[in-house]
Amino acid sequence: MPHYYLNNELFFPPLSMAEPDGLLAIGGDLMEERLLLAYRSGIFPWYNRRPILWWSPDPRFVLFPDELKVSHSMKQVLRKGDFRISVNEDFSAVINNCRTVPREGQAGTWITRDMIDAYKRLHRAGYAMSVECWQEDKLVGGLYGLKLGKCFFGESMFSLVSNASKAAFITFVKQYREELAIVDCQVHTHHLASLGARFISRVSFLNIIQRNV
Repeated sequence: MPHYYLNNELFFPPLSMAEPDGLLAIGGDLMEERLLLAYRSGIFPWYNRRPILWWSPDPRFVLFPDELKVSHSMKQVLRKGDFRISVNEDFSAVINNCRTVPREGQAGTWITRDMIDAYKRLHRAGYAMSVECWQEDKLVGGLYGLKLGKCFFGESMFSLVSNASKAAFITFVKQYREELAIVDCQVHTHHLASLGARFISRVSFLNIIQRNV
C-alpha cells in the first residue's frame, strides 16, 4: 500500500488507509494542534528518527478501568506503603526517565528530543499528565500520557525498582476510575496484559473515544 505523506495542512487520511501493521502516514509536525487531532482521531506518533511516523493499529490494546486486575502480590506491595504516588509533580523527570531507562528487548528509545519538547508543551497546556512513584523521596517509577475528556492515552512508563510502574499505573487507574472510560495502551505488552488490558477492534476504539473525548 502506498504511504501517505503529510504536508503543512492539518489533516490525516482515513484510518482505512493504514497498513496492516498500523502505519497510516509519514511526515508532518508535532505541533499541539496536530497532536490533539491525532489522538482524537485514534492516531499516535511513534518513530526513532525523522520523518515522523503516525500509527493507528487494528486491533487496539486498551484497558477498561473496571477490568483492572491487581494480583495478590501487588495488593501486598501497595498495602505496605513503601511507595508514594503523585500526579503532575515532576512531568519533566518522568518523561526523561522514560527516554533513558533501558527496557528489556529494546536497544534504544523512540522518545526523541523533539517528542519530549512537544509533550512538555502539551503538559503546560493542560493535556499531558504524569504519574510519579516515589520511594524515600526518590523518583523510582512513573508514566505519562494525555487525558482528553474521559480518555487517557498512555505513552510510556518506567521503573527503577521492582513494581514501581505497576504501583503508579494501578493507583492512577483506581484514583481516576470515575473519570475514565478507557485507557489506551496502544500496543500489546505482557506488563499491561497482566493488569487487564486487552485488544478491541479499531472501530470499537474510535466509537469509544468519539463519545468520550
